[in-house]
Amino acid sequence: MNGVGISVVNALSSRTEVVVERDGHCWRQTFSQGIPTSSLIQGEPTKKRGTRVEFLPDRDIFPDVAFDVERIIEMCRAKAYLNRGVRIHLWVEATGATYQFHFPGGLKDYIDQWLAEKQFVVDKKFSGFVEQQGDTVNPLRLEWAMAWTQDEKGKVLSYCNTIPTPEGGTHEAGIRTALLRGMRDYAEARGLLPKGITVIAEDVLDGMWALVSIFIHEPEFAGQTKERLASGWVSRQVEGAFKDHLDHWLHGNVEMATRLVESIVGKAQERHNRRKDSGAVKRKTATTRLTLPGKLTDCSSPDGMQSELFIVEGDSAGGSAKQARNRHNQAILPLRGKILNVEQANLEKFEKNTEIQSLITAIGTGYGTRFDLSALRYGRIIIMTDADVDGAHIASLLLTFFFRFMTGLIENGHLYLAQPPLYRLTCGADSWYALDDAEKEVKVTDIQKQKSRSGKAKIDISRFKGLGEMDPRQLRETTMDPNTRRLLRVWVDDSDLTHGTFNRLMGKKPLERFLFIQERAPFAQESLDI
Repeated sequence: MNGVGISVVNALSSRTEVVVERDGHCWRQTFSQGIPTSSLIQGEPTKKRGTRVEFLPDRDIFPDVAFDVERIIEMCRAKAYLNRGVRIHLWVEATGATYQFHFPGGLKDYIDQWLAEKQFVVDKKFSGFVEQQGDTVNPLRLEWAMAWTQDEKGKVLSYCNTIPTPEGGTHEAGIRTALLRGMRDYAEARGLLPKGITVIAEDVLDGMWALVSIFIHEPEFAGQTKERLASGWVSRQVEGAFKDHLDHWLHGNVEMATRLVESIVGKAQERHNRRKDSGAVKRKTATTRLTLPGKLTDCSSPDGMQSELFIVEGDSAGGSAKQARNRHNQAILPLRGKILNVEQANLEKFEKNTEIQSLITAIGTGYGTRFDLSALRYGRIIIMTDADVDGAHIASLLLTFFFRFMTGLIENGHLYLAQPPLYRLTCGADSWYALDDAEKEVKVTDIQKQKSRSGKAKIDISRFKGLGEMDPRQLRETTMDPNTRRLLRVWVDDSDLTHGTFNRLMGKKPLERFLFIQERAPFAQESLDI
């Protein structure tokens, strides 16, 4: 796609010839070991358009030249169904075998062959094609074909510009989000969702076999192998284009759609019952104690969904939090310093990082492709950091980790940010707390109005340096007690913007952060916390 492939083939071949038909003529040039052996020759006039490449591997580099015919066959087949209507002819000179590949219906034709032996939840497959051009800032061509089978697990094959993306990426994320929203919306509209049951992505994707193909300009991939699409804008645009067609398909085939959604809701109920029957979440026992992080102070409740895990920074805050907590349903996991920035770290660093691994083990769901929401040990995961710049940075690092590796926690409403106060205001025997400067000013005004009648309006204002500075009673009252605390629920309403923001602010390009700081310099002059 970037010209690297033909450059490598050219350099490693004793002879390469490229023939291009365009602009009314046939153009030809030959090379040997990457060096031109002829000039660019303008040949006979032609009305055709196309390119032919012939190459002979260099025998000094490849003593035994043996092409993998089966691999070439599969590649030709993939190119044929990804480019609907095209005909590809393959002739293997050594055996005289010939092959022809032609899928006029594109992915729809191929999925019929692919799943010929499968048993389906509903016989009707969902396929479609969208091409957005014209005034669209980022034009794209999207095609999909999918079916729900009786299999326990499914499979998704995705492509960008005919390049396989086995690790998925933003195009798959857009499809997945739209599917989850569409199935949930249909279930709620038709009254198919029992009280207390929530459909998650796992329920929708189980047993689903799908092909997804997208064509876009200048795609960005994660890593040189191009196994995951990273173009941030793709997710939202794919989600919008796909969701409209999904809604029409569901509501236009009510009997079929109801059967399908009932099957999905049934999987959600089974998952809920499994968790309920197994006691929801197992707490520390003689046999499980050693599997949990040593620094984790667990709670005793057997009901995981009613339990909370507070992630705190440092042993000092952890000590106060342990004394302030409700031992029945509140667990404490102190982390040492600032955790690894997963946006920049490689897999080896990620897997060896003690703090990250402690976090993964305590939560229980696994991460990435192995994420399993049904194994979640706590209904609420609460990030509790100091109310200052360092605390905000640690919270940002944790949010990056959760967004990249445990997105399901966010999608299903399990991740929260604690809101500890920055200020304590004292007037006489009474005390108040304020989250920030703005709230402090409001409270000062209110206190002065209240106390002016009694003549006692002297207000002492103290600033907390961190959670560890609070005594357990203050921490419980302001930050941990459900009756008096304030929590922010972490939610993503624009996955495209969120993906881009994490990439820009936490990624490997310092220039992006520098530009971000420059753009917000006027704001910083008013808001520096030094």
